[in-house]
Amino acid sequence: MAGSAGTLLLSLAPWQPAFGARLVDVRMWPAEEYTRVTIESDIALKYKYFFLHSPLRLVIDIFDLALTKKFQRQISDVAPNDPFIRGVRVAQYRPRVVRLVVELKTDVNPEIFQLKPFGNYQNRLVFDLYPARPKDEISKLLATEGDEDKLKSLLSDLENDKKTTTAQKKPEKRPIQKPKDEKFIVVIDPGHGGEDPGAIGRRGNREKTVVLQIARRLVKLINGDPRMTALMTRNSDHFLSLGKRVKIAQIKQAHLLVSIHADAFIKPTARGSSVFALSVRGASSAAAKWLAQKQNESDMIGGISMKEMRQDVQKNVVDLTRSWTINYSLGLGSSILREMKSVNRLHKTTVEQAGFAVLKGQGIPSVLVETAFISNPKEEQLLITHRHQQKVAEAIYRGIKNQMLADTSWKY
Repeated sequence: MAGSAGTLLLSLAPWQPAFGARLVDVRMWPAEEYTRVTIESDIALKYKYFFLHSPLRLVIDIFDLALTKKFQRQISDVAPNDPFIRGVRVAQYRPRVVRLVVELKTDVNPEIFQLKPFGNYQNRLVFDLYPARPKDEISKLLATEGDEDKLKSLLSDLENDKKTTTAQKKPEKRPIQKPKDEKFIVVIDPGHGGEDPGAIGRRGNREKTVVLQIARRLVKLINGDPRMTALMTRNSDHFLSLGKRVKIAQIKQAHLLVSIHADAFIKPTARGSSVFALSVRGASSAAAKWLAQKQNESDMIGGISMKEMRQDVQKNVVDLTRSWTINYSLGLGSSILREMKSVNRLHKTTVEQAGFAVLKGQGIPSVLVETAFISNPKEEQLLITHRHQQKVAEAIYRGIKNQMLADTSWKY
């Protein structure tokens, strides 16, 4: 194979097979956690891939795809700071076969899969390149893509640790206690990312960008409090499935998870801030149900493989703390709402509930904050200003702090 790789014909001439697929777009999402390459086409693509060494390369053959100048330009446009890809070459390898040669900086575990049309996207061929040697536990979690046994083992260890801790307490007691000198751990989850832009305002501002900026400000405020520590599920523009956002909070043994969003509605007049908690008995309103359905579609928009979709490893884990978790989440949501009303009009004055997938952390109180309607032109303009982002972050921080201080099981 090494010999055949040297015969690549780097032709720039357009080539259209008799019954070929038409290229729609090529997108790259480099991040420290993993790099994603997406090839979007009008029909599903057929492909195969293999590795070559000295130097290290990932070779992908795509059948019946038109090689054009646009395709060659887009697929070769690699960010200089991409942690995994050094460069990409594309060529007409054989009639009806386009070959991609991905020159790698380091060993990777590739996850290559196809996605059917969904939302605004047509057929997608996705290459997720994970580091072969993850540098931390979060990277290890992401690298378990498609490896159900490893993921089950990881979650089993975490559950056993929690069961050992809670077995020493009576079931009706609060399941989370504060050992001496322990900080209150808050996981901040900026919604959407990468292939999933979230809602898009009239001026073209994207929810995924705005909420990441607010989340960074919020983390800075929390980490400035000696009683608390915060981390983010994502700190760059990459896609992260809803299940993995929850699992990050589980691995970090978080006390709270706060997911940050910027709402959208079919009418541009809709405005105001809202806070949502999990419901296991149905949504508190038709609007809450609609929003949960839209948010839960993120996995289909952003794109997860069939292997990850089959990894429903939590379905056999009994959450004995669900009632306490939801009640605590409602208290946290109310505390945040009281602070948010000084920053923005409230869309709802009480915490709403629905079946948000990202709020289903085992034993972890969780809320989803809709900071504003990015579909409302006035609120979109506010959301992109640093001043308003800081005010929103400060309001959420105060809400978290007030709820934490009101919790009598924590001593300061």
